[in-house]
Amino acid sequence: MNKPAKTAIQPTRQEDYPEWYQQVIKAADLAENSPVRGCMVIKPWGYSLWENIQRVLDRMFKETGHQNAYFPLFIPMSFLEKEAQHVEGFAKECAVVTHHRLEPAPEGGLRPAGPLEEPLIVRPTSETIIGAMYAKWVQSYRDLPILINQWANVVRWELRTRMFLRTAEFLWQEGHTVHATADEAMEETRKMLDVYADFAESYMAVPVIKGEKTAGERFPGADMTLSIEAMMQDRKALQAGTSHFLGQNFSKAQEIKFQDANGQMAYAWTTSWGVSTRLVGALIMTHSDDDGLVLPPKLAPCHVVIMPIYRDDTQRSEVLAYCQQLRKELTAQRFDERPVEVQLDDRDLRGGEKKWYHVKRGVPIRIEVGPKDIAKDAVFLARRDTGEQTSVSRAQAVATIGDLLDQIQRNLFERAKKLRDDNTVDIQTAAQFREYFTPKNADSPEIHGGFARCYFASEQDVEPILSELKVTIRCIPLNRQSENGHCFATGKPTNLQAIFAKAY
Repeated sequence: MNKPAKTAIQPTRQEDYPEWYQQVIKAADLAENSPVRGCMVIKPWGYSLWENIQRVLDRMFKETGHQNAYFPLFIPMSFLEKEAQHVEGFAKECAVVTHHRLEPAPEGGLRPAGPLEEPLIVRPTSETIIGAMYAKWVQSYRDLPILINQWANVVRWELRTRMFLRTAEFLWQEGHTVHATADEAMEETRKMLDVYADFAESYMAVPVIKGEKTAGERFPGADMTLSIEAMMQDRKALQAGTSHFLGQNFSKAQEIKFQDANGQMAYAWTTSWGVSTRLVGALIMTHSDDDGLVLPPKLAPCHVVIMPIYRDDTQRSEVLAYCQQLRKELTAQRFDERPVEVQLDDRDLRGGEKKWYHVKRGVPIRIEVGPKDIAKDAVFLARRDTGEQTSVSRAQAVATIGDLLDQIQRNLFERAKKLRDDNTVDIQTAAQFREYFTPKNADSPEIHGGFARCYFASEQDVEPILSELKVTIRCIPLNRQSENGHCFATGKPTNLQAIFAKAY
């Protein structure tokens, strides 16, 4: 006889982390697979979460001087061919349009007709098409800088997909800027990395490490790639955002030239930077538990859900009137510079079913109100992050709701930071490295290791052991130690130190 499940999500994180992730998405009604292989349908609750991410980031971009624009979904193949490294990096992932209409097929159905003169690539990223426009817009140093962002979708034909983390089509933003000097472009690259790190930690409650990618991990065609790296609960790394110093590579390929202050023609310096719906996956895997989604209040589509409890129509009218007034009082409060978002759930469902519906969706605070609570002018309040439940006066609940949401936000960050710090180690030898990244428990092979902070001489020196263990160099931390050390794989002296981890 099967034992009843003790958690809302089966399997648990410990039992099968990848499947747990999929079941959290399903239980929270965030998204589901579409009829098109590798693509997903983002459902209203999941899209509301993305809208909140978009809302905050859009404000942060505009505060740093950027404007939004939009560029075509289709890119002529010749544009990609102009930048050899770039096309090499994306060639295997490109979706290609070769015809512009359909016609009836002799055997029935439809077939492509009208071949295009030049194939079009469905946007995998927009450096080349945007560069072509910048070449028209930039004539003089007085035209610079150009600071533009676009919110868009992109297509990368992934063979192995996982919702939010890696899909054939996904939503993102991509910033593309043009500058007169290398120093200005580098300043922009670092500034936008800081924006991403601030957003991840202050809004997502996800601690991140800021660092530089090694040459082998750089964005195709970039001179330098900076990233923020986060640890998920299975101790794998997730790249949560990137900012690229493109140097003059794309300017030379796209002829982005200008007349400088001395009247000389010069190639511009460019950057690009972006985050995607992968951030939703990061939120799920950083904070959620075996009962479902857990959301940081600053990004939650709903902060508080009020659930009225009654037995008959007489009680119903009294309880609903009380709950409606409570909702009005709560929404008059503010949290993170916006009104507290409150939902009154009066659906005809059993109390337990209604409670678990909101638990699995990650609503930060649940409030239950019944006739006994009204008699005491009180409410029964539950926190999603800790599970704490308590009866408090209505006045206290209203007056302290902003502080409570702030406590939940801070608690989620501190909990995630403790997990990362507890699972970050310094490793000096190949034997230690191999032991750290080898699963100890055959029943839970996904959860092991963590972040290894190691000195290394070069990517070539460590490639064999990384390939063997399926570990990657995540980044060279910007605040790394300056002391010299010895390569963990070869023993060679070096001053390079990086974060190594298994990763998504």
